[in-house]
Amino acid sequence: MDTRPERIILLKVPIDIVPPDELPEVIRGLLSMKRSVDSPEGGMDIVLLSLWDLLRARRNNEYRNYVLNAALIIPISRSLVSGAKFLTKKKIFRHMPFKFVISLLTIMEKQEQSVYLLGGGSRILKKTEKNIRLTYPQLKIVGRFELPLRKKEEGAVIEAIRKSSPTLLLAGKGIRNKELWIYRNSSRLNSGFRLWCSDLFNVFAEKKSRPSEIAFEKGLECIGYCLRNPLKIFRIFPYFRYKLLLLFYKLFRKY
Repeated sequence: MDTRPERIILLKVPIDIVPPDELPEVIRGLLSMKRSVDSPEGGMDIVLLSLWDLLRARRNNEYRNYVLNAALIIPISRSLVSGAKFLTKKKIFRHMPFKFVISLLTIMEKQEQSVYLLGGGSRILKKTEKNIRLTYPQLKIVGRFELPLRKKEEGAVIEAIRKSSPTLLLAGKGIRNKELWIYRNSSRLNSGFRLWCSDLFNVFAEKKSRPSEIAFEKGLECIGYCLRNPLKIFRIFPYFRYKLLLLFYKLFRKY
């Protein structure tokens, strides 16, 4: 049986419909059909797609190709849920990034899978590894590399990831070019899942708190981001652009 989720197109950008209770079945299904390391995609990227990522995919061809080739595209912005309903009449399911990763690791531990940790400073990554080992004792951590990742070290790190063949490459903040580093080196990495999430290791290491579930459900997590970085208030302008695009597509274009 095909367990791949339904995929819709919103403003020319793909998004998967994955109800939280169906996530284990979706992940198990993808694991059973892992891509060949020699395939053009090279592996199975998981994209946690925000509104800003969707707008970025519309204007940046390289990032757009990264999203298009992903095995799983999970929406994390409330605006994407309402936008999909407005344009396509489809109900998509928003996932909190940290909670999604917790669910992913839980699913993988039950199958005794493995993970490689990439990114974060030395103390952050050591604390992250310790907490993951304590929380998921059956999940194998087959390697880690903390920042800085210098250009001359990239080849050795990529080879280490390839040889250790993790089920999941978990990458965090500090990697040059962020998720595009994974995309650009896709054919040189192994064939497992690859996921980049900016503040993930800081949350695991208890150096940064995640938004409360209540704030996330109400779409208010942006308030905390603006308090930490007031410049994010200027995101109101691309937000209005997004709303205008939705209206334009509703009136004049196919979705």
